[in-house]
Parts: sequence; C-alpha cells; structure tokens
Amino acid sequence: MASSSSGSTRPKYFHFNPHTFLTATSISLFLICCMLLVFIYISLPSLYGSFQFFKQVPEGTHFIRRGHGNDRAKPMPKSCIGLPLNLCKYQEGSWVYDATKKPLYNEGCPFQRNAWNCIKNAKPNMDKISSWKWVPKHCELPQINPHLFLKSVRNMNIGFVGDSLNENMLVSFLCILRTADEGARKWKRKGAWKGVYFPKFNVTVGYHRAVLLAKYEWQPANVTSHSVQHGVKGTYRVDVDIPADDWINVTNYYDVYIFNTGHWWSSDKFPKETPLMFHKEGKLISPTLSIRDGLHVVLQSMASYIENTIPKDRLKLWRTQSPRHFYGGEWNQNGSCTFDTLLDERKLDEWFDPKNGGVNREAREVNSIIKYALHRTSIHQLDLTHLSELRADAHPAIWLGKKDAVAIWGQDCMHWCLPGVPDTWADVLSALIIEHLNAKTQCLSSSDSDN
Repeated sequence: MASSSSGSTRPKYFHFNPHTFLTATSISLFLICCMLLVFIYISLPSLYGSFQFFKQVPEGTHFIRRGHGNDRAKPMPKSCIGLPLNLCKYQEGSWVYDATKKPLYNEGCPFQRNAWNCIKNAKPNMDKISSWKWVPKHCELPQINPHLFLKSVRNMNIGFVGDSLNENMLVSFLCILRTADEGARKWKRKGAWKGVYFPKFNVTVGYHRAVLLAKYEWQPANVTSHSVQHGVKGTYRVDVDIPADDWINVTNYYDVYIFNTGHWWSSDKFPKETPLMFHKEGKLISPTLSIRDGLHVVLQSMASYIENTIPKDRLKLWRTQSPRHFYGGEWNQNGSCTFDTLLDERKLDEWFDPKNGGVNREAREVNSIIKYALHRTSIHQLDLTHLSELRADAHPAIWLGKKDAVAIWGQDCMHWCLPGVPDTWADVLSALIIEHLNAKTQCLSSSDSDN
C-alpha cells in the first residue's frame, strides 16, 4: 500500500474570498469541489494498493523467495523467531468414517506416480479409503482448502527433502493444490528432483531427493581407500557431516522445509556385500559404525547443519516415520497388505513395537532416533506415524500398474495410494504452516504496537 508520503500530492488549500463568489450556486460548487478533493486525498493510498494487487508478477520472479532484496523492510524481532508450534496435538485422535468425504483430486492429476495411482490401477474400495476422516481428540483438523492455503502462502516457497515417502506426501500435496490453480506447471530448478510452480499465487513447491540426507557415493572394492572384507563388492561412503548435493544449496531458498529419512537405513538397501562406511571430516570413523549407529550420527549432524545454515525465521519440520504394513514376511518374503479394513488400535503394539521384533518395527525405532536428534533444536516434528499405523487398508499392495511389478518387487506395503492417507498428512501440514504464519503475524503486530 502506498503511504501518504510516497502516494498522491497533498491537495493545496484554496483561500476563500467571499467577495469573489456572488451567488449561492458558486458557493455550493466550491464546497462540493473541496469535499471531492478531501475524499480523493483520503482514498488514494488504499486505491493504489488495490491496483497493485492486480499487477502481474514479472516473468521469472518465482525464483526469488520473499524476503530477498529490499522487500523485507526490517529484520524480524528475535522474540518472533522460533515460535512454538503444534498447539493442537493432531497426532492424538481416531479415524471416523464419513461417506460424504471425497478426495480433492482423482487419477487424472498430472503429477501422479503410476505405482501410487490406485484408482487408475483398479484397487477395490478406493472410495472407502478416502472416506475416512482423522479426528483429533482435543481440536479440529479441517480439510485443506487449496485456494485459501495458496492465498495464505502467496510468494512463498515450500521444500521437501528426503526419500520416496516424502515424495509420496509431496505428490498428494501438489495434486491438492493444483485444484486451485490449473495453470500449475512442472518446476525442476535448484537441484530439485521434481516440483511445481503455481503462477496464480507465485508459489513454488519442490522436492529434493536425498534418501540418507547426508552425502553418499559408491566406491568399488578396487578403488576404496580402506581395506574391505572378502566378498565385499564395494562400499558406499557416507560423509556424516556433509549434506547431499541435492539440497546443500537450497538452505536459503525455501520458507518452509519438510525433512525425512529412515527407510533406506536397513540391510535390505545396504547388505553386507555393499555396506555403508561412515566418514567424518574426510576420515573413516573407527571402529566402523552399524547402520543404526550411523543413522544416529547422521541425524544429529544434519539437524545441527539445518540449525546453523537455514535462517531462523523459516519453518523447519521433520516428518516422523511412515509405518509399513507387511503381513507374513518382508517385502521379499511374500509379505502382503491386501487388507480392506483399518487395524484395531489394540493391535498396534503387536504390529509396531520394536520389543516384539516384527517386520514393521522400523517406524518406531527410527522415530526414537529422530526425537533424540531434534531435542533442543528449532526443528519441529511433523508427527504422522500413529494416525498412519491404523491404515493397513491404504497401500498400493498388488495394484501397482505394471504386469510384473509384484513378481519383481513384491507388494508395496510401504508407500500409500493416492488419493489416500497422505491427503490427511497434507491437512496436518497445511494447518501447521497456517498456525506458524498466524503466530508470526500476531507477534510482528504486537512488536510494532510496542514500538
């Protein structure tokens, strides 16, 4: 909005001489003109601001995040940085069936991945999967309104960093937001694996694939810098103190960050023939670390890096682990998840408690490491594990869109159908972002009034 100092020129005062105006009509016209000038003087700044709203954004400005250059008039007060989040415990609640609840998008979303497009792949009961509504115990969780959300985050950038479960969430988020801006187009800059730009709101949402978050690379046995055991084909060198190239250069680009890692930290991904070897400050850590110990070190290191490099006023979220629902064995041992009902809450510990040694214990194991790494940081947990544990019905399972997919890869009981559970994740994510923005706005308003 233009201020009075930079907007219209203050109207000059006219010196009224009664001898000049001989008739009542002249006097009336003079008064009308004075009133009109006063009205224009008062209204022009707000009218100018309205016209500014309709000005088109110059080409290419979506590559510049809000707050760069001169558009931030003054630094944010320290009291408004690191405001508390999650005033509502969204993770505590239950699923309630609502036949009127429908997904906001369908199989035609251009950002879908074929293996997750369960409607297209003819998975039964997909209408039921999207009709379950998550109801927190102590507060309300509204379904995301794509138009109002994009309007609230106008000129902002939102970045996802992590493995394919973060991509699973991203695709849901993109398909939902596209319903408010059908001009949305694919975006792949800044090292992003994929992303979308929403021109109507000047919002960019990007995904940076970094499955371990830390930098890692393959080293054949004949070129590795350390000795390897017999039968080892080579090793994956992990630099625990260096972020992956995919996201190391975007720590000042996004306004909101959503991190995750965990699903690749297993012997399924890195068997003894091709193990992970952890390095710090360029040197091999000795004695060598197990995969779980390596995860501890990497998470603490990456959390410290995020704290020290991402500006304090940005919202930093770490999504907790997404649970798997393999029944009867691992993915490569005929594990299946062709369920059509939710799990009984009384059965959750039997399925997921690490004490029971089940195949789905990973989520809670990793979550305990995440919680430890994030302690005393400004990174907020985006806790989606419990609400997802109940949804054994919502994985792609055998409906993967390719004829031989199950024979090659087994059932997919890890990722989620879209539309599906990640749409509820998007509800929680949007609620936290709006909560963050509202808290920041209130704090800044309070700070201004105090000054």
